[in-house]
Amino acid sequence: MTEHKSGFVAIVGRPNVGKSTLLNRIVGQKIAIMSDKAQTTRNKIQGVYTTPEAQLIFIDTPGIHKPRHRLGDFMVETAYSAIREVDAVLFMIAADQKRGKGDDFIIERLKDSHSPVYLVINKIDKVHPDDLLGIIEDYRQQMDFKEIIPISATEGNNFDTLMTTLVDQMPEGPQYFPDDQITDHPEYFIVSELIREKVLLLTRDEVPHSVAVVVDSMKRNENDKVHIQATIIVERDSQKGIIIGKGGKMLKDIGTKARRDIETLLGDKVYLELWVKVQKDWRDKQTYLTDYGYKKEDY
Repeated sequence: MTEHKSGFVAIVGRPNVGKSTLLNRIVGQKIAIMSDKAQTTRNKIQGVYTTPEAQLIFIDTPGIHKPRHRLGDFMVETAYSAIREVDAVLFMIAADQKRGKGDDFIIERLKDSHSPVYLVINKIDKVHPDDLLGIIEDYRQQMDFKEIIPISATEGNNFDTLMTTLVDQMPEGPQYFPDDQITDHPEYFIVSELIREKVLLLTRDEVPHSVAVVVDSMKRNENDKVHIQATIIVERDSQKGIIIGKGGKMLKDIGTKARRDIETLLGDKVYLELWVKVQKDWRDKQTYLTDYGYKKEDY
């Protein structure tokens, strides 16, 4: 019998470097929402990677940035708390972005980490292979990383190398989750995230990150469909108008696209009802942050 390995791995980095894309590839299914907008991820999303020999629990953290409101404070503290409680940290950068102040800021914090830090250079499919050596050398001078692994989370290049390396260096430990479980989040949380993703996708820059989604109810009806009622919360009346759209078209499009993803997630037919509600300045009010799922943990 070989030893069973397990451990917790945090994925950190600037906004928009591909952390959620990597997490979805790790679990083989969409649990983290993806958008080309910064700060899409707001909570720690746990993804579970299980093989007969090992189980790794991955935590996709919000992109570390300079907070401008209470929600921003919550997101950054969430990322830092993840770094403090794991067996390994993946510091993810994008090969097609120059090292900036944000990266330097994260590196300074990671130097205090008691866990090994791996530099994961994502989006290698976007640059010429010759450019990669310069990026590796530049980052090597900033910090002593455990290993540097270039990948493409979208294409899958070198993904197996990353996983093998992590498993090899994990401590011996138990299996925390059943074989078929890919996340510790309840279904309603992922459903709300999938709806929020469609809002970000379809409204583009008109409705930025002042959107929250709350699933009000989720139950199976008599003809075996899952009936979901959810509310999209925005900060201003003008944003509500944009999300509903002319003749309700935008809201219908959001619902149609979200329903497809939710049906894939649940493996069932879904009837989705959406409402839009204005809650002024909710991102700066602790009571609303708590109501909408951004609960401060016991760090």
